[in-house]
Formats: sequence, C-alpha cells, structure tokens
Amino acid sequence: MKVKVDELVCEANAVCMGLAPEVFEVDDDDQLHILLPEPPPEMQDRVRHAIRSCPKAALSFEE
Repeated sequence: MKVKVDELVCEANAVCMGLAPEVFEVDDDDQLHILLPEPPPEMQDRVRHAIRSCPKAALSFEE
C-alpha cells in the first residue's frame, strides 16, 4: 500500500491525522505531510479508514 495526497484538493482538515497520526501530520502552515507513505500491514486498515474519512476525498492509496 502506498498513500498519496492530492495537494490541490487537500484543505488540511486533519481528520486523517486524528485517525492515523503515525502516517499523517498537518504542520503549522496547514500543509499535510505523509510521514509513512508505505504503512506496514498492521496499520493498513486504520489508514484505509482515514483515507475514506477525508472530507475532501484528497487521499488515495495504491496496492
């Protein structure tokens, strides 16, 4: 799994960060950073949930 963000769509609402803070971080400038672009298998269900929960649908993943 590889996590991606569409920076033109992302509004840095930080929903993803609240659900998977090991993978997503919103900085003081309201920029989303993917800290772990290829999360380990034990985190993937939580990361999928975070991606589906994005209010702007700015997140995606590749298997």
